[in-house]
Amino acid sequence: MSVGWLRACALVMLGLFSVTALAKDKTAIVIGGGLSGLTAAYELQNKGWQVTLLEAKPSLGGRSGMATSEWIGNDKTQPVLNKYVSTFKLGTTPAPEFVRTPGYLIDGEYFSAADLATKQPATADALKRYQKTLDDLARSIDDPQNPAATATLHALDQINVSSWLDKQNLPATARQLINQDIRTHYDEPSRLSLLYFAQQNRVYRGISDRDLRASRLVGGSQVLAQAFVKQIKTIKTNSPVSAITQDKDGVTVKVGSVGYQADYVVLAVPLRALNKIALTPALDAQHLAAIKGTNYGWRDQIMLKFKTPVWESKARMSGEIYSNAGLGMLWIEPALKGGANVVINLSGDNARVMQAFGDKQMVDQVLIRLHAFYPQARGSFTGYEIRRYSTDPSMGGAYLAFGPGQISKFWRLWERPLQRVAFAGEHTDTLYPGTLEGALRTGQRAASQVEDLAAGKSFEPAKVVPAAAAAGAAGAVAAKKGNFFSNLFGGSDDDKKPEPVKAPEPAPAPVAPAPAPTPAPAPAPVEAPKPATPVKAEPAKKAAAKPAAKKPAAKTEAKKTAAKPAAKKAEPAKKPATKPAPAATTDTKAQ
Repeated sequence: MSVGWLRACALVMLGLFSVTALAKDKTAIVIGGGLSGLTAAYELQNKGWQVTLLEAKPSLGGRSGMATSEWIGNDKTQPVLNKYVSTFKLGTTPAPEFVRTPGYLIDGEYFSAADLATKQPATADALKRYQKTLDDLARSIDDPQNPAATATLHALDQINVSSWLDKQNLPATARQLINQDIRTHYDEPSRLSLLYFAQQNRVYRGISDRDLRASRLVGGSQVLAQAFVKQIKTIKTNSPVSAITQDKDGVTVKVGSVGYQADYVVLAVPLRALNKIALTPALDAQHLAAIKGTNYGWRDQIMLKFKTPVWESKARMSGEIYSNAGLGMLWIEPALKGGANVVINLSGDNARVMQAFGDKQMVDQVLIRLHAFYPQARGSFTGYEIRRYSTDPSMGGAYLAFGPGQISKFWRLWERPLQRVAFAGEHTDTLYPGTLEGALRTGQRAASQVEDLAAGKSFEPAKVVPAAAAAGAAGAVAAKKGNFFSNLFGGSDDDKKPEPVKAPEPAPAPVAPAPAPTPAPAPAPVEAPKPATPVKAEPAKKAAAKPAAKKPAAKTEAKKTAAKPAAKKAEPAKKPATKPAPAATTDTKAQ
């Protein structure tokens, strides 16, 4: 063996060793244990980074719902979610045909979409007319990534959805069902920007029910969260972050009196939680205004448990059921240990009104209504669980739902890093906010941005769509308030104002998504070789920003690998699909 050859081998080995050493020197802290934070930590760790994940709560999974299964879309609608389902070999079962369209509980009687067309043709026709009008509005947006591209579109951001619905002359029952659909997936129609509503329908335009509900994820989104957790080496729960300090050499993250140092940070928490963290350097006025002013949809989730089903057998496992009795979106599923559950999502002003009431009082009122429809309900009832997302101080809402004027101010604001901090979470995705897909996409995007920052790439400051001259459009209408029972069980006053309808063609009904599942329990933290180094730090000062107003996820995120918007401009429109159900968590609604 020649000396030269030995020398060459030694240099190669030295080079390999240096690369490995450099990789081990790269450190990142991920703040937030929802699905977006778990995704970012998993992706960075796979690329050789030393990652420490900090979660304020004792459990992981973010804003996951309580359902024990979740209907998920196929590769066309949720490519990132399906990739991880395949990677972790999670169990799925094909979706039966009867879950592909919603059902309706109208004055105590259950209707499938087909039943509605034959037994209540005026309501079915009104729903079809509404979908056609909404589809036309969505089609006017060429690029869902830049919805306010023209002055005409910009004007839609100054109008709320309730004002637009008032002009559709919908009959009372159709308006009640539509209001319930909208508040379930977004927020109260009177609090929602018409531009945001149109943009989201543009994203899902042309997607069929079959694509949206292709299979059932057994165990719900918490099984996905658990799969990530098993892969991540260093997780610290019960670790609320109070401050983040950046300088030219790195980042210090404070938890109580202890500081963790790393090269970069991924901040994967809802905006309300971000409001509790003091950042140095401080955020600029626009970011602070977004924390305070971005609307989040309100949601409470109740699971009622029964020994046996007390409803019509054809309604069992039918996916989503919308009620005109103010019961929220109903989701019926078999219980894991026998019996059956009804998951009820109380959303919008119905949820806001109920914040003054205790859990048992709330459940009693819901049971009274169910008992009126199904007299066996009380005798079969065995218990309940409740999750209130909007009053949870670490969440402050279920998922992003831009209110009037907010796209004009805050669009894509959180998409770019600020120095050494990258942002993730359903609220940072432009296409699929409030969903599992959106949360996962943003975790991937944030991990890629950290890699880019380490490689020396700089990011331009986020630019908001310039304010176009809005053609005098009406501003947001304040949400109307009735008494407790009219708001909770009769819907808001929005539900009661409709006028008679001109019924055109026969009609299918609006499509809706699947409910969000329960949080994944946190495992015992496992320490990695040398993650972010804890150092003693001074007690944190209070965050400068004031607590935020109400938000919009539980419906996952990463821009380059993103799925393209559902339908191209040239394609003929299929029936527009409602976006998949919020992961009230997950981030979806899933952080």
